[in-house]
Amino acid sequence: MISRWFISVLMLMLLSACDSGSNKQKQTLPTLSGPDIQRVNDSVLIAQGLGLYEQHCARCHGRAAEGDVQWRKPDAQGNYPAPPLDGSGHAWHHPRAMLHNVIKQGSPVDESGRPRGNMPAWGRIINDQEIDALIAWFQSLWPDQVYALWYERQQRARGMR
Repeated sequence: MISRWFISVLMLMLLSACDSGSNKQKQTLPTLSGPDIQRVNDSVLIAQGLGLYEQHCARCHGRAAEGDVQWRKPDAQGNYPAPPLDGSGHAWHHPRAMLHNVIKQGSPVDESGRPRGNMPAWGRIINDQEIDALIAWFQSLWPDQVYALWYERQQRARGMR
C-alpha cells in the first residue's frame, strides 16, 4: 500500500524535476522577529527520509508521524509514548542538533543512568546523513508557521537573533 506521504513526495520530486534538474525548492517564509527565511525542501533527501521513517520509525510514531494518541500521558515507568513529529507535538521546540542526538543516541538518561523515555538509539543502524534525511522528512510535514517558529528558536539559541 502506497502511503499518501509517499505520493506527496513523488509529486514534489516531479515538480522539482522541472526546475533545471534541481532537487531543492526554496520557499520564503515570514518570521515574527527578523528577516524572512528561506525554507529549502530537498526532494531527494525528503524521499530518503520517508523510506527510513517507514522502515524504522512509523511503528512507534505512526504512519503519518501523528504519534501515539496518549503521547502526553506517561506510562507506569514515567516515560511518555512516542510523540507526533508532524508539527503538532513538541519536536519543533528542539534544535536540530538535539533532534539528531535523540535519534542517534536514544532517550536522554537521568542522573541514575535510567532512560527518560522509550526512544531507542538508532546510531548503529542508520548513519548521520540518514538521520538528517529523517529530520528533513518530518520537518517537511510541519506547517510553514511551525517551521518559522522552530527556525527562530534555533537562531535565538545560536545567538543569531
